[in-house]
Amino acid sequence: MIINIPANSDFSIHNIPFGIFSTKDRSPRAGVAIGDHILDLAAVAELDVFNFNTAVLERSDLNDFIALGKEITSKVRTDIQAWLQDDNSVLANKPELFVLQTEAQMHMPVCVGDYTDFYSSIEHATNVGKMFRDPENALLPNWKHIPVGYHGRASSIVVSGQPIHRPKGQTLPKDATQPVFGPTQRLDFELEMAFIVGKNTQMGDTIATSEAEDYIFGLVLFNDWSARDIQKWEYVPLGPFLAKNFASSISPWIVTLEALDQFRVQGPTQEPKVLPYLEYEGTKNYDINLEVSLTPENGEETTICQSNFKYMYWNMTQQLAHHTINGCNVHVGDMMASGTISGKDENSYGSMLELAWMGTKPVQLKDGTERKFIHDGDTVTMRGYAEKEGKRVGFGKVSTKVLPTK
Repeated sequence: MIINIPANSDFSIHNIPFGIFSTKDRSPRAGVAIGDHILDLAAVAELDVFNFNTAVLERSDLNDFIALGKEITSKVRTDIQAWLQDDNSVLANKPELFVLQTEAQMHMPVCVGDYTDFYSSIEHATNVGKMFRDPENALLPNWKHIPVGYHGRASSIVVSGQPIHRPKGQTLPKDATQPVFGPTQRLDFELEMAFIVGKNTQMGDTIATSEAEDYIFGLVLFNDWSARDIQKWEYVPLGPFLAKNFASSISPWIVTLEALDQFRVQGPTQEPKVLPYLEYEGTKNYDINLEVSLTPENGEETTICQSNFKYMYWNMTQQLAHHTINGCNVHVGDMMASGTISGKDENSYGSMLELAWMGTKPVQLKDGTERKFIHDGDTVTMRGYAEKEGKRVGFGKVSTKVLPTK
């Protein structure tokens, strides 16, 4: 092996995720994570080993690289896998091609033109419906017929490590008749994953579930920050607005769909039967372990949620097929988030709203304090990995500190 890879590394030889990094002497550029290191793809390109216009590897986002198509991007990945395992390959005895992740700064991996957030976990939708509507009829009539979603704000998606400020807006206090303005008192995280669109379509085009995977380059961890009190006041009749658009956070490495292929599993049974354009064949869910931790300022980290991506009721091929069935065009770099990923057990609920059940069951932290929602100074960290037969493919983490309102 060209480089030593820790046994429990998210970035094993089976992974090879893509991202954008920089160092004090390297401008933002494309790289792949391998163990504790980053392989500088722009530097590798100088060895004249790639059969495409390698100028795309020197850019500050991966959009143009992804747009080359999977025939090229997948070959780059498999070539790197082979080179790393060959002590006589083009990478041998070239330490200048590698940098330590601890010495690099990570950047947004893609320029996100458009962002859509789905609402595809039946457990999460049921929990929210019980809290806000009707415990006996928690799901709205359309939920099992369409992958519900809304168009979010691409400009406020940030990479792991960038802090966010507590948002402010209108809320309606309990028993009040008039709204008040101020910082949210119910700041929340939402444990999600998001896929990156890898091919353009034209207006009027549709993407079938059978071809949707050709349009999905890879996935990242996604924290869909939410201001629950602002959301409750504003979401009727048109849905989330200020409660969601102030910030979303993602992990910096894009794990390709090919790297996740071995972790496919069957999804939940969909009843009633979906309409024909949402039908699909094969296994389209993925067994990816997820967890969320909370670290108070100057405090100890506490794991507060353990969930799994396999729980999703609506899968990514259905989401993309539904998104485009009306002829909506998509572009390389567009990001589509899964919606909060909750499981059946209380410790698998993917938001503080559910974990603390609207503040009635505070979450206990290791330092003896408790949380109903997120406090200023708290850092929320999400991690994810898939593992099978000794092969581990992980996402690293998305970690974000909450700062006071500006």
